[in-house]
Amino acid sequence: MSTFKFRDKNIFYVVEGQGKPIIILNGIMMSTRSWSPFVGSLSEKNQLIRFDFLDQGQSDKLIGETYTQDIQVELIKALMEHLHLDKASLVGISYGGSVAVQFAIKYPSFVDRLLLFNTTSYTSPWLRDIGRGWIEAGQTRNGEAYYHTTIPPIYSPYFYETNIDWMQKRQALLVPIFSNPEFLDQMERLTFSAESYDVRASLSKITAKTLIITAEEDYLTPIANQAYLHQNIKHSEWIKIPNTGHASMYERPLLFTTLVLGFVNVKDTEYTI
Repeated sequence: MSTFKFRDKNIFYVVEGQGKPIIILNGIMMSTRSWSPFVGSLSEKNQLIRFDFLDQGQSDKLIGETYTQDIQVELIKALMEHLHLDKASLVGISYGGSVAVQFAIKYPSFVDRLLLFNTTSYTSPWLRDIGRGWIEAGQTRNGEAYYHTTIPPIYSPYFYETNIDWMQKRQALLVPIFSNPEFLDQMERLTFSAESYDVRASLSKITAKTLIITAEEDYLTPIANQAYLHQNIKHSEWIKIPNTGHASMYERPLLFTTLVLGFVNVKDTEYTI
């Protein structure tokens, strides 16, 4: 566990294992700790790099500032330079997927493989207004209200019902965090940072082999969002996971890990039959 300086801010990161590097990019509410269940498998034969975006986890906060996701893109570049990495595979989910797409467009030579879980190419009016609902719930400073506004739509109805005990434990864990004004202010800034995201005209600049993963019961970034990515990223593959929601890594952890390791580590990408 270490930190480095980026624009006079402390950035928290963790490097584990050896092998082909994998940089994993957090969803908007996540932190390095969110990936703890996956570390053993993902770092067994790879170098796994986790870090917290600005305004996340143990990295510094941008109190009183407004910004776009471009600052997070530049943060990845700085992290790779700090670690002396010429190339790495990027695994992004949701917010992290959006940042990964922008990085792959701006710095294509730095990306080995690109994996996009529950990702879109732009913040639609639908997603923008969902985010504004989150912000309004956060401004009440009511942790229960924020939980009930943000968390149920992240999971598929099937998972939510069949894992209700786990969800209730999750609620007990998250409500105190969601009652913290500092956290809610961070979430407000992060949510606003995604509003201007739109790379639809630039997807052809991505050169990395790309795997796009759809969760068929994702109500935040629906199937059509990933269809557009697949149609416009040249070297892309697309798969759909049934009965799964936006938090696909938690609903289908074995499949999540299998997809990441398989796509990152496969050597031959073209076959002659």
